[in-house]
Amino acid sequence: MEHPIAAPRRIAGQLLDAAVGYAEERHWDVLPGAWLVEDAAPAGRGGPRIPRCSCGYTACPAPGAHPAGPDWIGEASGNGAAVRRMWLRQPESSILLPTGRTFDAIDVPEDAGCLALARMERMELPLGPVLGTPARRMVFFVLPGAAAKAPDLLRRLGWAPSSLDLVVRGDGDWVPAPPTRLGTGGVVQWVRKPTALNRWLPDTEELICPLAYACGRGR
Repeated sequence: MEHPIAAPRRIAGQLLDAAVGYAEERHWDVLPGAWLVEDAAPAGRGGPRIPRCSCGYTACPAPGAHPAGPDWIGEASGNGAAVRRMWLRQPESSILLPTGRTFDAIDVPEDAGCLALARMERMELPLGPVLGTPARRMVFFVLPGAAAKAPDLLRRLGWAPSSLDLVVRGDGDWVPAPPTRLGTGGVVQWVRKPTALNRWLPDTEELICPLAYACGRGR
């Protein structure tokens, strides 16, 4: 059985290695975010400990997966040495990837994402990395500019942007990256890992149609 102190150390080491890898191998800007704190079980009761967000806000909408401070935009870095120093200062920090820089992200429900992904693969469309979150969302990485393009592209396809559960994350936003843990739901994972083959990201125009169609079917 793993020693109770060893598990947090192992997870912290995984977070540091992953954060440095994103900066050095993908040249992505990386940001340390809030993290989960394991509270003791209520007095007199057994059972698992209840994780809470390090921000201290009991009603935190994104426990363990949001920037830790208001000046986060200037704190993100793509320098591997700087990223290493960030995680050595706070090893449990979640890994956040700011969007609107080297990539934007299109965030859809998991069911729609799986349907769209299967269709894209059959069509042999170019695909970048794809995230899966414990909140049952899938996040497709695309070239920067998606946030500005998507509303007009959706209208051309006959969809009102507000009618679809399709969120485009661009400048001023972020996505959590593996192996970040979110609340009590589990760990962010790669559906399609970053590789040398998907280093060149698709443009929004190439993916928006199958994503919109899949989201529309799920309404």
